[in-house]
Amino acid sequence: MRFFQRRYQENTTLLNICKYIADVCVVIVLAYVLVTFICCRSTVVGNSMEETLSNDNTVLINRISYAFNGPKRFDCIAFEQDSVDSSKIYIKRVVGLPGETVQIKDGRVYINDVQLDDYVDTTILTPGVAANPYKLADDEYFVLGDNRNNSEDSRFASVGMVKRKNVVGKVWMVIEPFDSFGFVK
Repeated sequence: MRFFQRRYQENTTLLNICKYIADVCVVIVLAYVLVTFICCRSTVVGNSMEETLSNDNTVLINRISYAFNGPKRFDCIAFEQDSVDSSKIYIKRVVGLPGETVQIKDGRVYINDVQLDDYVDTTILTPGVAANPYKLADDEYFVLGDNRNNSEDSRFASVGMVKRKNVVGKVWMVIEPFDSFGFVK
C-alpha cells in the first residue's frame, strides 16, 4: 500500500510541474499574439503632443481598435505617411473627420463653418493649408498636435491629410517612463 501512495505522490508532483510548464507556455503565446497582432510599441519623438505625451514616452498602440469603425474626433492616433520610403510613425489628435470642411481662422479651428469646441485653449499662429476651407475626402482625417504651435501636422504638406489606410491604430497607453504610466485621454 505504501508503494502506491509514494507512486501517487510522485505522479502528482510530476503532473503539477507539467501544468506549471503548460501555463507558462500559454502566457508566452498569449503575450506574443498580443504584441504581434493587437498592439505595437512606439516612442514619441518631439514635443508636438505636449501636455498629453512628452518626448521619449513609450506608448502602446492598439492596432485593432479601428478594425470596424474609423477614428473619432479627438482620438489620439498613430499613422504612417503615404509614401513608400517612410517608416516614421506620427502620433497626433484627430480634429477633422471624413467629408467635413476644415478651416483655421482667427487662430481657431472651424468644422463646417462652426467653431470647434476644442479642449486645447491655444490660438493657432500658423493655419497652413487650412487658412482656406479644406474639404476632406471620404477617407481623410485632419490631425493636429496638442501643442498646436509646435507641431508638424495636417496643416503642412510634409504630413498632409491622413488617409484611413495609413492609420496604424489608437494610442492606448504610456508605458515608459513609469511616472507617466497610464491611459491616453
